[in-house]
Amino acid sequence: MGYWIEPLADEADLDGVLEVEAESFTNPWTRDMYAWEMRNRSMCHILLVRTDQCRVAGFCAFWRVFDEIHINNLAMRPGFRARGIGTALLERVLSEARQLGARRATLEVRASNEGARRLYERLGFYVAGVRRSYYTHPVEDALILWRDEPELC
Repeated sequence: MGYWIEPLADEADLDGVLEVEAESFTNPWTRDMYAWEMRNRSMCHILLVRTDQCRVAGFCAFWRVFDEIHINNLAMRPGFRARGIGTALLERVLSEARQLGARRATLEVRASNEGARRLYERLGFYVAGVRRSYYTHPVEDALILWRDEPELC
């Protein structure tokens, strides 16, 4: 199955983003939260993964703050996980971040999310700290991950 990655351009695509969000997280973001992101495009960026049928298969929402990006959400539909598509999406996010002038990237991930942790570690993220009881539904610690871009420093 083919796919491509593109910026979220239209609020109509939020339905697909919200479906992926609900399939991926126990405490999903709301339509209003994503609509706010779309209204604040100087700081907020959302990339979509689309299938050949134009269905949203995954997405990544991130903020650029000065010379850093903060990855807020990265999710793939369950049937699209462990196929390298999430890796391609994260590589595209990091490429866009470099073009925006970012020198570092950060995110939080559930301590129990082994698949996501492996993805981030493979792409050079390292554990820098822990946020105790950061997540709800269920309550769980978050690992704070960072990635530096040495070629830009």
